[in-house]
Amino acid sequence: MRGRRPSSTAFFITGAVLLGIVILAFVFSLICSPYSPNLTDVTAKLEAPSPAHIFGTDNFGRDVFSRVLAASKYTIFISVAGVLIAAVLGILTGLPAGYFGGIPDHTIMLFNNSIMCFPGILLALVAVAVFGASMFNVVWALGLVFAPTFARVVRTGTLEIKERDYITHAKVMGVRPVRIMLSHILPNLMPQLLSATVIGLANMTLFESGMSYLGLGVQPPDASFGKMLADAQAYMTGAPWLVIFPSLMLVSYILGLYFISEGLRVTLSGGED
Repeated sequence: MRGRRPSSTAFFITGAVLLGIVILAFVFSLICSPYSPNLTDVTAKLEAPSPAHIFGTDNFGRDVFSRVLAASKYTIFISVAGVLIAAVLGILTGLPAGYFGGIPDHTIMLFNNSIMCFPGILLALVAVAVFGASMFNVVWALGLVFAPTFARVVRTGTLEIKERDYITHAKVMGVRPVRIMLSHILPNLMPQLLSATVIGLANMTLFESGMSYLGLGVQPPDASFGKMLADAQAYMTGAPWLVIFPSLMLVSYILGLYFISEGLRVTLSGGED
C-alpha cells in the first residue's frame, strides 16, 4: 500500500523554516553584524567556535559568523536580481511568441533554444570571463542564461490561454494585442511564473556558488558561500567549522526554495499525488 505523501502545507512549513534561517541572517547582516566581515586579526587565526566568535574564525582571523551573514546578503541579492531580469526578458519574448505565433514565434524560440543547447553554467562563466568578474556581471549573466526558461514557460501558458473564450471575445471587440497580452493573459500566467521563479532562485544560487567557488563570482574580500568553501578546502580537517557553517546556510536556502516549489506544485495540481 502506498504511503501518503506530505501535504502542500508540510512542504510550505519546512521550506519557510529553512528559508527563514537565511532571511534572518540577511536581516542581521544589515542591522547588527557583530564584526566587520572583512576585518582581519592575525592574532585570532583559525580559532574554534567560542562566545567571542560563535562560528569561529578563518585563516585571516575574520569572524566566520559575520562573513556568513554577509554572504547570505549577497546570495539573496544575486538570486533575486537575476530572477527579476530573467522573468522580465522571458515575459517580453514569450508573450509575443505565444500570442502571435508564426515567424515571431519561430524566430524567438529558435534563439532561445540555441541558448538552451549549451550548459547554463558554461554560458554564465564565459560571459563573466569576457566582461569581468563582479557581482553585477554575475547578476546579468545569470539573468540572460535563465531568460529562455522563463520565455518557454510564458509561451506555453500563452498558447493555452489565448484560445479561451474571453480572449476571443476581446479580439472581436477590437482590443489591441498589447492590452490583451498584458491585461488578460499575463495575470493568468502568475501561478506558472511563481513556480518558475522559486525554482529559478534555487538554481541561480547553485550557479552563483559554483562561479564564486571558481573565483568568477563575488570577488574578495567580499564574502560568498562558494568562495568561503573554496578557501576552506585547505583547512577542512583542522578547522571544519569553515566548511560546516557556510554549507549549512547554503543548503538551507536551496532546500527551502525547493520545498516551497514542491508545495506550489502540489497546490497547483489540485492535490497530492
